[in-house]
Amino acid sequence: MTGRQTSIPPDVLSRLRSICASLPETREEQAWVGVRWRIRNHTFAHVLTIESGWPPAYAKVAETDGPSTVLTFRSSGDELHALASTGPPFFMPGWWPDIVGLAFDAKVDWVEVKELVTESYRLLAPKKLAALVGASAG
Repeated sequence: MTGRQTSIPPDVLSRLRSICASLPETREEQAWVGVRWRIRNHTFAHVLTIESGWPPAYAKVAETDGPSTVLTFRSSGDELHALASTGPPFFMPGWWPDIVGLAFDAKVDWVEVKELVTESYRLLAPKKLAALVGASAG
């Protein structure tokens, strides 16, 4: 894949940066498309904008040619099953069984986004770092 970039709305990027920067030992980096946040070698959040059907894998699973800004993150257990059955704005990309997608809209609940991203971090972080965050960061 080429590194073709799309424009992420500044307010979305700013809010996600704030959430992710509050988590221990994270780093932000440019992904092949969009921006991702990592703990060690694991991506716990990835945001990008689908425009004119690109990137095609995301356009297909989000069922939109865009423009649409989407976030992918990890989930597990009952929460994963609940998100999988909720439908829009959530979707299941399918490339890993625990990855969930969220299509941002005007009604996005930023408290929920913070909880979902924090839980994604906790699933992938070493136990010592995950314990610093606590069981509920909402």
